[in-house]
Amino acid sequence: MSSASKLSARELTKHQSLVLNALAHMENPASAYTLLDHLKADGLRAPQQVYRALDKLIEYGLVHRVETLNSFVACAHPHGHRHGLVVFAICDQCGHAEEFLDPTIERRLRGWSKDNTFRMSTASVEMHGTCVRCEPSPAMEQAL
Repeated sequence: MSSASKLSARELTKHQSLVLNALAHMENPASAYTLLDHLKADGLRAPQQVYRALDKLIEYGLVHRVETLNSFVACAHPHGHRHGLVVFAICDQCGHAEEFLDPTIERRLRGWSKDNTFRMSTASVEMHGTCVRCEPSPAMEQAL
């Protein structure tokens, strides 16, 4: 059983709980400084407090770092989520990041790793584009 699945909300520190709750309620990925601004009224005063909480939440599998945005999101699959491949579809218009799992991509990466004697511990794929909310519909494009 992984540490994330053994972990209950009661085992998180106050700062970890505050950071996780803030991320869970945000529409888009948030930087550590955005989180700090959001949580100052709750007692977080220094960036290091946020970064320490984020590091532990990532270790527990409850938060992911979106590398290309230098931001963080609450894991969309915290129950039973193993540390393997994480895939994000990131909208360049509104900033929304959708997390999803893709067993086919993960199998291909693990196969490549095995064939090339490379031990993959984690992987993330970040796709950038335009989400359905920001992409004009074909009917709207014809009207323009």
